[in-house]
Amino acid sequence: MRHTGRSLALALLGLASAALAEERPFLTLASTTSTNDSGLFEAILPRFTAETGIEVRVVAVGTGQALELGRRGDADAVLVHDRASEDAFLAEAHALFRRDVMYNDFVIVGPPADPAGVRGMRDAARALARIAAREAAFVSRGDDSGTHQAELRLWRAAGVDPRGASGRWYREVGSGMGAALNVANELPAYVLSDRATWLAYEKREALAVLVEGDPVLRNPYGLLIVDPARHPHTKTELATRFADWLTGPEGRAAIAAFRIGGESPFFLLPPREARRPPPR
Repeated sequence: MRHTGRSLALALLGLASAALAEERPFLTLASTTSTNDSGLFEAILPRFTAETGIEVRVVAVGTGQALELGRRGDADAVLVHDRASEDAFLAEAHALFRRDVMYNDFVIVGPPADPAGVRGMRDAARALARIAAREAAFVSRGDDSGTHQAELRLWRAAGVDPRGASGRWYREVGSGMGAALNVANELPAYVLSDRATWLAYEKREALAVLVEGDPVLRNPYGLLIVDPARHPHTKTELATRFADWLTGPEGRAAIAAFRIGGESPFFLLPPREARRPPPR
């Protein structure tokens, strides 16, 4: 009888906990695979929830898909890394405001044997031109992510359109950074990766960082709050509280403290803000 009473008490406690979880306010954040796969959110979001009682539910996709979720009103906030696309999102009045948050950088990783001979180059576009000239295997995310857009800008700067070699030395995987690294690791092949995902990637047997340090490889992230004028159902108040926390002292301290293998993959930017244009 005592055992039955204890079981009932535990069951009621479980139901109460579930009810509290359901009642907890939450916002939906569309963000990139790099911020998610690096472990950043796992490290910092529980701190926000502990301080505010607000849960953040992350949808991790490429930058293009994340912005599309914002355009449809399927996210309350968007944290991505393609400034041109972010500025367009704001100019089209899809966002109430945008704030700078942090940056990391891109690296070109590839086979340690380095068949294209790019090791140590500090001009990323010239390195890609050399990879193309030697038709060395290169893996592209091909998914309209911020990393994919950065890669395409580098190819344009190199004066190369690799799509003509699609399916030969240029392999488009249409997937996230982890999947692209897996394919590059198996071939092996060159690939453009954000440093945070590279640091968190555990299977590096056939890959090494070969090109880094070019200023054009710097990779800034911005946070956009979806405009409630377009989507009145979005949780603007909760999203704004998250923006204030993330770009305030507590959030900035949490980002600065984040490490992967002892290294800091993300660095803070001054939280400059841009507002949506006034209606015409």
